[in-house]
Amino acid sequence: MSKENYRVLIVDDEDSIRLLLLRVLEDEGYTIKSASNGKDALLVCEGFSPHLILLDLKMPQMDGLAFMEEFRRGGLSSHETDIIVLTAYATVDTAVRAMKLGAMDYISKPLDDPDVLRFAAAKAYDRRRLLIENEALKTEQLKGLPPLEIIFGGMEDVLAEVRAVAQTSATVLITGETGTGKTLIARVLHALSARSGPFVDLNCAAIPENLMESELFGYEKGAFTGAMAPKRGKFELASGGSILLDEVSEMSPALQAKFLKVLEGGAFERLGGTITQKVDTRVICATNRDLQKRVAEGRFRDDLYFRLNVFPINIPPLRTRKLHIPKLCHYLAAAISKRIGKDTVELSEQEVEKLASYVWPGNVRELQNIIERSIIMSKGGIAAPARAIPIGQPEGVDTLNLAELERRAIEDALNRAGGIRKDAAAALGISLRNLQYKIKEYGLK
Repeated sequence: MSKENYRVLIVDDEDSIRLLLLRVLEDEGYTIKSASNGKDALLVCEGFSPHLILLDLKMPQMDGLAFMEEFRRGGLSSHETDIIVLTAYATVDTAVRAMKLGAMDYISKPLDDPDVLRFAAAKAYDRRRLLIENEALKTEQLKGLPPLEIIFGGMEDVLAEVRAVAQTSATVLITGETGTGKTLIARVLHALSARSGPFVDLNCAAIPENLMESELFGYEKGAFTGAMAPKRGKFELASGGSILLDEVSEMSPALQAKFLKVLEGGAFERLGGTITQKVDTRVICATNRDLQKRVAEGRFRDDLYFRLNVFPINIPPLRTRKLHIPKLCHYLAAAISKRIGKDTVELSEQEVEKLASYVWPGNVRELQNIIERSIIMSKGGIAAPARAIPIGQPEGVDTLNLAELERRAIEDALNRAGGIRKDAAAALGISLRNLQYKIKEYGLK
């Protein structure tokens, strides 16, 4: 934002004061308008939308405090106007009242040193410029992600948590079943923060144990055979931004100790190096495991767990958000159709009902895969009222109907629960009686 685009309104009933303020700030390059009382100032605000108001408190017709009350009440401050109060009648009482009404600064008259005004205006200008830059950055980082109402449909409490913690530097632990969108939510958290650095993610389960340390912290030339040049690790690459360590539960005990040291001190050495690297990196971890259980089993350090669990966010499974599934289905069908170059597939009411009635053990990822496979196999742009998934399936092609998908989900849940029906029912989000009925219906052992 350039200074010429920064709009300042001067409100003072003394002509000589208005002229002085105008000349000082015009010389700084700001765009200026003025008014001699609060009522006229309100009219100017409607068309001028000032970023900053220099406001006298003692004026005829409408004084400064009355103006501020009316200004806030009238919704004219939707653009987050800053107010600096100017008055020769400085008292503790008026200062407190002005601050409560939203004044950001307080300057006494007479203005003996114009630099005081310049500094106050520059401070307000820098604040506005940073806000605009951060909002532009957030908008850019949110591009390519689904709308927030799609990501957080049925999870408004989770969105509130993400918004709150995004403005801090606290370590965040995101938990939830596979496919619930933990990585996506971590990206939103980063995008909503004030961090200008990159978002870097690393899957701890996908990297061999002997390579994890160098992936995280980098290495120096000659640190091991084949290290022909120094390499920065993920922590360095994410400096000024955020790093997501997915499946953090799979980190080896030895690396857990080094990771804890980084969390506590914000510093580390590259593999084979002696120089301490300092970084400002926001740490977000994610897991589909029960870390408390792993701590009890001795597979995860308790001190690391407590350090990670500063701000836990749990993502509920899709089966607990059934009211959101129809909206999610329509969004996914449109987005996937566009991505793969097909005419938008419209889901029929019957298809959506079937999709919404399924338990989705693989959560949103499984739903997305089913819809994508169905759209790829469909002939036309409009899906027929299919009796089963895949959607709009051409004749002569084998399909997995909903009953078969449900049978497989129940069988998988039973296997993962070691045959314990109570645990399988809990994992599926259904009652034990319902599970027993389904076992009998599908002839499962």
